[in-house]
Amino acid sequence: MLKKILAILILPIFILSCSKEVQKIEQSKFLFGTYISITVYDKNEKLANKAIEAAFQEIERIDKKFNSKMKGSLVERLNSGKEKTIKLDEEGVYLFQNLKSVYELSHEKYDITIGPLLDIWDFGAKEKREIPKKEDLKRAMQHIDFSKIILSGDELSFSEPGVELDTGSFLKGYAVEKAKGVMREKGVTSAFISSISSIETINGKPDGKKWRIGVENPENPQKLLGVVELYNEGMGVSGDYQTYVEIDGKRYHHILDKTTGFPVEDKKMVVVISDNAFFSDMYSTAFFLMDIDDVLNYADKNDLGVLIVDKDMKIFKNDKMKIELR
Repeated sequence: MLKKILAILILPIFILSCSKEVQKIEQSKFLFGTYISITVYDKNEKLANKAIEAAFQEIERIDKKFNSKMKGSLVERLNSGKEKTIKLDEEGVYLFQNLKSVYELSHEKYDITIGPLLDIWDFGAKEKREIPKKEDLKRAMQHIDFSKIILSGDELSFSEPGVELDTGSFLKGYAVEKAKGVMREKGVTSAFISSISSIETINGKPDGKKWRIGVENPENPQKLLGVVELYNEGMGVSGDYQTYVEIDGKRYHHILDKTTGFPVEDKKMVVVISDNAFFSDMYSTAFFLMDIDDVLNYADKNDLGVLIVDKDMKIFKNDKMKIELR
């Protein structure tokens, strides 16, 4: 039985004490297969609404351009074999160069060619499920290797048939980050953007305080694990409770180990805070696949806030991650 958690993963806790002239303007839109919400605080309601509209247009542009599940996108055309080579602009080159960097820092564990394995597990299926057959998993795993992505200048191709990219681990974070930039250009100085597992903030609340964000308990998403504070920062969350299937009473989640073909078993959740939601999104998945000590060491050296909840609900975090545990 499929159980896909669509409730908002990150719950903004608004404690507002400011001038009555400042208004709270909110809009939501269904993109990337989920609801993305934007909240702006501003005295000028017209400006705020125009900024929100421009932000959604930017998110939609990225969704149509790169989303591997979007028919006609650059990635979908390459995955489907409709095109053997696609030409990237500066934005596309930027994305794939950074994806390669995170692949390398993860000791090749974070790999966006995971598509064939996700197809086998088919987490979106509604019918009664069975554990994938070993031979099917083995066949899919033969195509999973980031080195089979060939980026030559501004041209992207695969070195062999059967390779399939999946953009689910980074593209929402990138879209949210770009939306933040658009709203800043429109003059917004206080805003909160949420796409369930990826959020971004513009400065703090109108009273100058930080945004207080509730983080769900991975064992019981109806309760909070704790509260973190953000100021002009982005946050990414990866958890074993976000998208999963239950087969014979056991939960199998969507963060897969490409060496076994099965979900990662040693963690329940990873939270990453940085100055960029794109990187927070990538890191949250990459860190889910990595050794905990390696993650904490990297985070300390690169000014990242990291929280990890392991399979036994033991919490690991570095000093930069400030959380009020509940």
